[in-house]
Amino acid sequence: MNYFYRNSISNYIHSSIDEIIGSINRFNEFDSSFLQNKSWEQQIPILKNALQGYEGEILFEISIPRMGKRVDTLIVIKNVVFVIEFKVGENHFLNHNFEQVWDYALDLKNFHKTSHDVVLVPVLIATEAKKSYTEILLTSHNDNLTIPVRIGRNDLKDVIQNALLFFSDEPNIDITEYVKGGYMPTPTIVEAAVSLYTTHSVENITRSDADAKNLTVTTKTISEIIERAKSQNDKIICFVTGVPGAGKTLVGLNVATMHLDNQNGNASVYLSGNKPLVDILQEALARDRVLREKEKGNKLTKKTAHQAVKTFIQIIHHYRDEYLKNPEAPYDHVAIFDEAQRAWNKEQTVKFMKRKKGIPDFDYSEPEFLISCLNRHKDWAVVICLVGGGQEINTGEAGISEWLDALDKTFSDWKIYISPHLTESEYIAFDAIEKLKLNNRIYFDENLHLSVSMRSFRAEKLSSFVKNVLDIEMEKAKGDFIQIAEKYPIVLTRDIIKAKQWLREKARGSERYGIVVSSQALRLKPFAIDVKTPMNHINWFLDGKDDVRSSFYLEDIATEFHVQGLELDWSCVVWDGDLRYSQNGWQTYSFKGNKWQNIFKMDRKKYLLNAYRVLLTRARQGMVIVIPEGNSEDHTRKKEYYDPTYNYLRNIGLQTI
Repeated sequence: MNYFYRNSISNYIHSSIDEIIGSINRFNEFDSSFLQNKSWEQQIPILKNALQGYEGEILFEISIPRMGKRVDTLIVIKNVVFVIEFKVGENHFLNHNFEQVWDYALDLKNFHKTSHDVVLVPVLIATEAKKSYTEILLTSHNDNLTIPVRIGRNDLKDVIQNALLFFSDEPNIDITEYVKGGYMPTPTIVEAAVSLYTTHSVENITRSDADAKNLTVTTKTISEIIERAKSQNDKIICFVTGVPGAGKTLVGLNVATMHLDNQNGNASVYLSGNKPLVDILQEALARDRVLREKEKGNKLTKKTAHQAVKTFIQIIHHYRDEYLKNPEAPYDHVAIFDEAQRAWNKEQTVKFMKRKKGIPDFDYSEPEFLISCLNRHKDWAVVICLVGGGQEINTGEAGISEWLDALDKTFSDWKIYISPHLTESEYIAFDAIEKLKLNNRIYFDENLHLSVSMRSFRAEKLSSFVKNVLDIEMEKAKGDFIQIAEKYPIVLTRDIIKAKQWLREKARGSERYGIVVSSQALRLKPFAIDVKTPMNHINWFLDGKDDVRSSFYLEDIATEFHVQGLELDWSCVVWDGDLRYSQNGWQTYSFKGNKWQNIFKMDRKKYLLNAYRVLLTRARQGMVIVIPEGNSEDHTRKKEYYDPTYNYLRNIGLQTI
C-alpha cells in the first residue's frame, strides 16, 4: 500500500498541523498546491477531535492506481478500516462524491489482498453539511463493506463508535500486515487502454500474481519475436490464443503502445474489426486526454484528441481501404489484428469489394489482403493475430483457417509462430495447421496462449462454465458452478422486473450494469426490449447514471455486436426463443415475418451459439439470466420455447429469484 503519511493515532494527535503537512510533503516529495495545504489544514483538526481516546493508525493520501486517484485518509482502529473522503467547503452530499468514496472502498475490497476479509466503512465528509447520516448499513453482498455514511465535520466520532459496536465480534486487524498487503487489480479494457496511452504501462494497475503472469510472459514473447524479425529481416506472423476475458486485447494494446513514437523504425498499430470496441476506446482515450489537459490549464478540443488516438487504435476496415488506394508499404512494420477470427472469407470480401468499393476483379480473402499489405515491406514485418475461440458471430467471418490458408497458398516465405491451443476444436484450424506442419514452417510456443480469464476477477472458471453449458456438458457445468457460485453469483428468473432490481441491488458505487440480448431475440418486445431500436454504444458504455442512453437506465439494450471485447460489472442476459435447449442438443431459430424458422446452416447455428457465449461472459462480478415464462396465447412465445432452457439451467444449480 502506497501512502504519503502514516502514524499512530496517539502521535498524530500530539503533532501540530504544520508537522503533519510537512511530513506528508517530505515523505514522497509531494509538491502540494496552496489549496491542498489549506484543505489539510481543515481535515487534520476534524480527524484529531474524532480520534481522541482511540488507539490505531492513520494514513493520508493512499494510492488507488487502477483509478489514478488517492484516498484522503485511512484510519485503522481495532477491527475496522475507515475509508474517508473529505469534500472541504461542500454542504451537500453529491451523488458523484458518494460513489467516489464507495469506489475507493470497493477497489480495496476487491484488489487489496489484506482488505478482502476486513471490515471497511467508507465515510463521506462534507464539511459544511448541516445533517448527517451515521447509521451503519450492510448490503446483500455480506462482505463486510458497508454502505458509505455521510456526515458533516462534527460527527465522525459517532460513526467510529457505531461501527466498532456494530462489528464488535470481528477479529482485530494486524495493522502492519494489513498495510503490507499486496495490490492486485484487474482493470477493465477501457481503464487499461487509458493507462497504456497515458503512461505506456499497465504495471501499476494490473495483477502480478502467479495466475496472471502469462499476460506479461506473452507480451514479452511477442516483443522478442518482433526484435527477431527486425534483426534477421524476417517476415513473421504469430497467433495468440486465449480464453474469453484472458487479456488478448490488453496484450495487443500493450505491444502497440511500446512503439508509439517509432524512434526505432518499428511502429505498430492496433487494428480491430470490432467497431463498437474501437469507437469506445477512442472516445474514452480522447475524453481522458481532454480532461488531463484541462487539469493542467490547457485547452484541447476532443477532435484534436481523437486525431492523435487514431494513430494508435484503428478500425481494420479503414486500414484496409487506405492500402487499397495506396500501393506503398504501410507506415507500420507491426500490425496487431484483434479478433482475427472475425476477418472475412474470400466470398464475403469479393462480394463486398464488388458491391461497395466498385472493384470487380478483387480476388483475395480479407486475411490474404491484410498480410499482403505488410508483405510490401522490403525488409521485415510482423503480423500479430489475437484469436478468440468460438467467437465468430457474423456472416462471412472466416475463423482462423482463412489466415493459415493464405499463408500456405501465397506467403511461403513467412515464418509462423503459433499457440499450440490453436489446434483445439473451438478454433477450427486443425487441418490447416497440419498442412503447414508438412513444410516445417510452424513454431509452437505455449507462451502465446492466455489461459486465465482476467475479466472476472471473481471467477476465473466462468469461461469454462459457459463453454460446458453451451456444450451441454451438464456434470462439468455443475462442477464449474460449484466452484464459482460463492464469489460470482449467477441467478435465474422469469421476471424482468426482478432482474432489474437484482442488478441495482448488487451494483455498488459506479459499477456498471446493463441488459444484453442476442441480436436474434426478436420476441422480447412485450418486455420493452427491441433489438431493432438503435442505440449508441458510446453513451451506453461510457456515460453515467443521469444519462437515459447509458446502460444504467436499463432501457436501451446491447447485443453481442455491441459488447464483444468489452465488459460490464453486472449483466442481465435475457434469453429468447432463438436458442432452445432440447435433449438432442440446442435448437436454433430465426424469427422471420410472424414466426420462428429453423436455422439449418451449420455456420449460422455456430454464430448463434457464439452470440450467447459472448453474452454470458461479459460480466466481471455476476449476472442474472432472464428466461421469460412464455404465453400460450401467443404462437410466437409458447411456453415450450422457453421452459426446457429454464429447467436445464436450473438443474445445473442456478438459484432462482
